Amino acid sequence: MIDARLDVIPGALAAKVLVVEDEAALAELLRYNLEAAGYTVLYAASGEDVEVLVAEEAPDLILLDWMLPETSGIEICRRLRARADTRHIPIIMLTARSEEADRIRGLSTGADDYVVKPFSLPELMARVRALLRRAAPERIAEVLSVGDIELDRAAHRVLRGKREVRLGPTEFRLLEYFMQSPGRVLSRGQILDGVWGRNAYVDERTVDVHIGRLRKALVRAKESDPIRTVRGAGYVFGERSA
Repeated sequence: MIDARLDVIPGALAAKVLVVEDEAALAELLRYNLEAAGYTVLYAASGEDVEVLVAEEAPDLILLDWMLPETSGIEICRRLRARADTRHIPIIMLTARSEEADRIRGLSTGADDYVVKPFSLPELMARVRALLRRAAPERIAEVLSVGDIELDRAAHRVLRGKREVRLGPTEFRLLEYFMQSPGRVLSRGQILDGVWGRNAYVDERTVDVHIGRLRKALVRAKESDPIRTVRGAGYVFGERSA
């Protein structure tokens, strides 16, 4: 098995990769290597689970097996591409079908890439990273910038204009999470999952406490507050709203 830890930017929030594969041994192999490369791995064994999981977890990329029980990968791909909220998610189709007509069909349905089994794991990992680099550059960029706020993941440093902003580790991760989705309304539940992790036993009120601390650090004198509270929905970061 390969270890691709050198691909990971220190401090970066892990991109989420959804593996849709009914072959347990292959699914475990993919999970091991993706996690070794620093990604958060989600898993579905059938096509019927995919749409619900995508709506709940919002993966950054999907590895989708063509031959699935009940609903095929081609049909799942078609459904995801038909929806406005999922059509942008990169999809790599995994399949034993190697004929040119099958590759054309997979790509025409909306897959971004097509990998034939058995495949090279290092090549697949390179394809995953290349797609994420194009589709979600904020997941792998060392420096994030929104307005006059700049966050350097490698140096663990935040600047607002020329002023250095000193943050604790939790506030740093919180700001990083916000800066990956400027203008998007994020619920407290989404923020909890993204910053603390799904298995953390943290109350949603904790989000408000840490956002209060982050605001206090980011705003000085006449500086505007980059975090807006959306009543009944959550928070949005940056000037734009979506």
